[in-house]
Amino acid sequence: MNVPKGKLIIIGGAVDMNTNLSAQEDIIKPDHLKFFEEGILKRIITESAKKTGSTVEVITTASQIPDLVGVEYIDAFGQLNVQHIGVMDIRNREDAKKEEYLERIRKADVAMFSGGDQLRLSSIFGGTEFLQIMKNRYQDEHFVIAGTSAGAAAASTNMIYRGQSSKALIKGEVQITAGLGFIDSVIIDTHFVQRGRIGRLLYAVASNPGMLGIGLGEDAGLLITDGTMMEAIGSGLTILVNGRKMSETNIYEVEMGSPVSIKNMRVSVMSIFDKFDLTQNQLIIKKSVKVDKSAV
Repeated sequence: MNVPKGKLIIIGGAVDMNTNLSAQEDIIKPDHLKFFEEGILKRIITESAKKTGSTVEVITTASQIPDLVGVEYIDAFGQLNVQHIGVMDIRNREDAKKEEYLERIRKADVAMFSGGDQLRLSSIFGGTEFLQIMKNRYQDEHFVIAGTSAGAAAASTNMIYRGQSSKALIKGEVQITAGLGFIDSVIIDTHFVQRGRIGRLLYAVASNPGMLGIGLGEDAGLLITDGTMMEAIGSGLTILVNGRKMSETNIYEVEMGSPVSIKNMRVSVMSIFDKFDLTQNQLIIKKSVKVDKSAV
């Protein structure tokens, strides 16, 4: 497998910019916490090749309030002195075929998927030239792909798109389908700590122990370089569910609607500056770090 030259940034979501995005998700953002603008969003620009000179395209396809979301991102990136910001409100597969959008994604330095419904992303972009351009550029160029909430959940080859947290360990409750495919061998869930979604990720990994489960808190993100090295960014926590040493489960034996049992699933917690090597299946905890508050 070729090592991608691009970078992928996935974010747990919804504590966006203290605005309608937060209201839509029914999340309250503490006044002192501005990780998105001052931390993760800034990191997206820092990791791009042209820094504040980058052309950023915000893709609001997943959102039901794309106009409001677009304005908020323009304002947030503008506060970081980014001058070239566009919004792609691609509402259906016909929109995704438009030459205007194809040309813009060919020229962008950063593509940012907003939150909303990840099934909209997979059903609208799956199999399109637009998505293939993104994949090719991510593989061959210094291209940054970022996504928050639904945009993060859809980033992997397999994605969770449905499942109540309270019933997640009931066979058939958690629904998994194909994602956008920027990264293999992981499955991502968002709003993780705040919405108690550990059961969803346990179920997903038990059904395929070769995947690493990534549970992103709302003020947490991962910067993925070389397609394999994940660095925790933001002020929150990322939960990893690792099934490679799982010894037993009855998930394939019980009937639909029955509880699922899992034995020896490994769970780890990442905080800012920690790293996880997907190649070595190893967590590297950064010790004795003096945290720069502007980084979180």
